[in-house]
Amino acid sequence: MKRRSNLQVVSRDFWRRPADTKQVAQSARQAADFLKALAHANRLMILCILSQGERSVSELEEMLSLRQSSVSQQLARLRADGLVATRRDGKAVYYSLASEQARVIVGAVYDMFCGGK
Repeated sequence: MKRRSNLQVVSRDFWRRPADTKQVAQSARQAADFLKALAHANRLMILCILSQGERSVSELEEMLSLRQSSVSQQLARLRADGLVATRRDGKAVYYSLASEQARVIVGAVYDMFCGGK
């Protein structure tokens, strides 16, 4: 059963409209939920790797030098939050970024913290 994400990226146009306190509060909660999903070093590393292209769980394990259970746990969280998508090929499961919004956010984080180093 596929679970819908409750995470949404706030529209750029939202901040140009007159303030509606309830809408601002809802958008702030959505932004906080989104940032919580990113607030883990292993999840960020997974997202950075996936920003370069699709990877299998075993490839991620090897690249991150983590156990399969740890990689799978973080992928499950990212999948539940709608940040990654899956594709099955036989027994292998491949992961990729789920949306252009996820790609933009991960790209911005990468540029800020990894791009210039």
